[in-house]
Amino acid sequence: MTTSTSNIAFIGGGNMARSLIGGLMAQGRDPASIRVAEPFAATRDALRDDFGVAVFEVGAQAVDGAATWVLATKPQVLRAVCEGLAAQAQAAKPLVVSIAAGITAAQIERWLGGGIAVVRTMPNTPALLGAGVTGLYASGCVDAAGRGFAESLLSAAGKTVWIDDEAQMDAVTAVSGSGPAYVFLLAEAMTDAGIREGLPADAARALALQTVLGAARMLTESDVDAAELRRRVTSPNGTTQAAIETFEAGGLRGLVEAAIHAARVRGAELSAAND
Repeated sequence: MTTSTSNIAFIGGGNMARSLIGGLMAQGRDPASIRVAEPFAATRDALRDDFGVAVFEVGAQAVDGAATWVLATKPQVLRAVCEGLAAQAQAAKPLVVSIAAGITAAQIERWLGGGIAVVRTMPNTPALLGAGVTGLYASGCVDAAGRGFAESLLSAAGKTVWIDDEAQMDAVTAVSGSGPAYVFLLAEAMTDAGIREGLPADAARALALQTVLGAARMLTESDVDAAELRRRVTSPNGTTQAAIETFEAGGLRGLVEAAIHAARVRGAELSAAND
């Protein structure tokens, strides 16, 4: 059983792993209980210097004695990584938490030799600020303690949402995993439009970014849904209505639906390509 004092091994020490390690430190975890495998020396050194965790060049060293393994590598290399650790996985039977996009829990379990408790997760980049959201799916081998530990681990990066049907994880990826880029695109477009309307570039950027931030806070800190908030700020025959009608006439809703569908389909394709 995984406990709060058990060792955690991170396979991969990139930005998302760094954010989770930082969150664990903020929760009071002993850095001596965290082990990180990272092939790049500069990244290893930075993790050791910044957090005091143990660092290794290869995964086999990092997972030795660890009750929880966090797979934080690129999806394209995950199969090779797992197959290289399969013997150790069969001996240790760890809780495996994956943050690799597009790779199913069944694939990971199979690559590790079978019979392994796997929690598949999909965090997004605001996790780097502790403001992310993560979808989680637990395979049948994960017990209540494993679910609780995985949730505690990912809550260090923001909110968590459990998904019962793994087939829906591609939709999680499409909505929240890729979602920050959609907001960035909107902010970029708002800034460019403001400049074309005559605003100085720095003013247009400040106005657009703070508007996105303020609107996001209203959405998350209010118990009112998005549709009602939109109605409240859309005065009849006013400037906002003119803009909203232009969005609607241009098919914004359909475009967003098509974009998220395309992202979901691509997620499924990536899973199949890595099988």
